[in-house]
Amino acid sequence: MIATITKKLTLAEFWALADASDLTYELIDGIAVAKMSPKYFHARSARRILYILQEWAKDRGRTEMEWAFDLSDGYTPVPDLIYVSFDRLPASWNENAACPVAPELAIEIISPGQTFGQMIQKSSSYLAGGVLQVWVVDPTEKSVTVLYVDRAPKTYFNGEVIVDDLFPELSVEIDRLF
Repeated sequence: MIATITKKLTLAEFWALADASDLTYELIDGIAVAKMSPKYFHARSARRILYILQEWAKDRGRTEMEWAFDLSDGYTPVPDLIYVSFDRLPASWNENAACPVAPELAIEIISPGQTFGQMIQKSSSYLAGGVLQVWVVDPTEKSVTVLYVDRAPKTYFNGEVIVDDLFPELSVEIDRLF
């Protein structure tokens, strides 16, 4: 069971709760919802994606796990991974805070108890909030569905490679993620 704080919180109240807790919370419609604890397949995929993105992004921007960003007063998601370029958030930025801008890429990995539909709904909110691309990773199906701002989603399976002009020189072989 995921811990939920049912009282609507202000952004300041949410950050006070998040700072005082050992749990990772997301603020959804003003309600603090604890994130699900990842299992092995989720953790393995996250680590593999992080490694690939960090190698690619080292001179381009930041790739981080579980880094919150504020989309609105009542919505502070914590994607499994994000990439934010130095164009959006300069390399000189160095604060112990939520990401102050929407990242170019947010990645969600489906955990047991979560549905693909829930992740698509969350991804749509990200895109509406300024994220340029969302990857929904499904370790069970061994697939990655890429959602775009300007075109229909595309699902990649083993044997396929994600490449996109938004991320020059990045090539992600689906087989390496699972």
